[in-house]
Amino acid sequence: MRRPFSLLPVSLILAGAVALPGMVQASVEIPAENTEASASPEVSADNTEAPASLEASAENSEASTSPEVSADNSEVSASPEISTKVVLLLGRREISVIRDGEKLGPWPVAIGDPRTPTPTGVFKVENKVINPQYQSTKSGRVNPAIGVASPLGDRWIGFLQSGQNQFGIHGTPWPYWVNAKAAVTNGCVRMLHAHVRQLFDVVEVGTTVEILR
Repeated sequence: MRRPFSLLPVSLILAGAVALPGMVQASVEIPAENTEASASPEVSADNTEAPASLEASAENSEASTSPEVSADNSEVSASPEISTKVVLLLGRREISVIRDGEKLGPWPVAIGDPRTPTPTGVFKVENKVINPQYQSTKSGRVNPAIGVASPLGDRWIGFLQSGQNQFGIHGTPWPYWVNAKAAVTNGCVRMLHAHVRQLFDVVEVGTTVEILR
């Protein structure tokens, strides 16, 4: 897990997911060709990967407004709420979105190593970060890489806070592990850049995340 760093205009500094409600610190991940341990950018439960700074996306910063009123002073009824749920099947290592009865995906993912498994259960999206920055919970060092070269890719969706750290769904600069559907992470869920961007665009803070074995 990792924690996003405040990067204006791309991310705002928070202290949760690893450093704020969505920021997570973790040790820098170094790709390994054949060793799963070194291949995972995440850290253990108390050192999970997450963005170093938390940034709310534009679609999550809308201010509430009073009901719209039509010319004849009658209230305009709001559009029905769109029902969205993220479903991750750990056994198949696939993630998808059920949105108004339609399924988007499934997309392949890399999940937690058996020693640092991805949690199962029903959670909620806690934060969304564009261009998260990785920070180590052990050393406090911030990885300078931002965007697709970052260990967290250019999208972060945090769904479970654990102490200073946060479990999340994010991109990765090492697509091999995702395509291989490997179990190499410290509990986070890695996706290909194109796929995590699609997921990011259809979920909101509060969206249900269901993780099943």
